[in-house]
Amino acid sequence: MAFTHVLAVAPVRDIEPAVAWYERLLGRPADIRPMAGLADWHVSPSGWVQVFQSPDHAGAALLNLVVDDLDKALADLAGRGIEVGAIQPGSQNVRFAAFHDPDGNRITLIENPVS
Repeated sequence: MAFTHVLAVAPVRDIEPAVAWYERLLGRPADIRPMAGLADWHVSPSGWVQVFQSPDHAGAALLNLVVDDLDKALADLAGRGIEVGAIQPGSQNVRFAAFHDPDGNRITLIENPVS
C-alpha cells in the first residue's frame, strides 16, 4: 500500500478561534477551507495540518512538527505571541519543545529527528 499524503488532525471545540490561533502558529492563513468546520495548511509537499471542529475530541491530538532551527522557530513563535515550553534534549542531537493550543492539543517542535 502506498500513501501520497500524511494529514495531522487537531480536533477543536470552535473552528474560528482555532483557525486564528493556527494562523499565528503557522504564520499564514489556511491554504484551503474545504468544508465548514475544517481548515488545511499544506506544510510540506506531502504533509498537511488540519484543524477540525469536533468538540467531543478536542484536546486529544499530538502534533509533531520538524523544524530546521529550533531556536529560530521559538523566537518566531514568541514574536507571534505563542509561548513554548523549555527546550528538552533527546537522544544524540535531537532537541524538542512542547506546548498546547487553546483546546489542549499538544504540539511538539522537533529539531534533528534523524541523525
